[in-house]
Amino acid sequence: MKLSLACFCLFFLMSWTSYSQTADGPVVKPAATSAESPEIREFQKIEDSWATAVNDRDQYGLELVLSPLFVDVSASGDITTRNQQVASVLTGEDKTIHLEQRVITVRMLGDIAVANGTYSLHHKANSGPVDEKGVFTHVFERTRGGWLCINSQRTVLREDTNTKPKKKSEAEMPFHIPLLSK
Repeated sequence: MKLSLACFCLFFLMSWTSYSQTADGPVVKPAATSAESPEIREFQKIEDSWATAVNDRDQYGLELVLSPLFVDVSASGDITTRNQQVASVLTGEDKTIHLEQRVITVRMLGDIAVANGTYSLHHKANSGPVDEKGVFTHVFERTRGGWLCINSQRTVLREDTNTKPKKKSEAEMPFHIPLLSK
């Protein structure tokens, strides 16, 4: 009885896996693209257009990249919409803002693409100018033959706190030879 149950389970698993591979071809997971792929180049152009629109305070350029459904989660946790992003470009309160973005990977999921990369953002904060470096994840949707960003998430990279120069120890050497050392 146990042997026949085990055989049945084994047969079921084998037939299930062969069905999932033969119904519409082999099951393929979406892979991240390489640095020289056409997808990387295509999305780098989109990210460059986005950065140029922010740097030049170009409302129309920003509207061409961001979906009306766009939601942004900044590195500080602030959540903004496309209209709020465009309004901040129009008011131009921060004259020092400068954005650079570099795409590292792109995963294509049909009409959805997920781009990951690094960014550098120079902006003004309450305490003065800030240079923020981090990583981003942007989710794009294919619409009317182009791509619009529907979601953006940024994470600041942690600064190395051990950048202070080490001060020389004032302690005496543990072993010294008289007449040869100070």
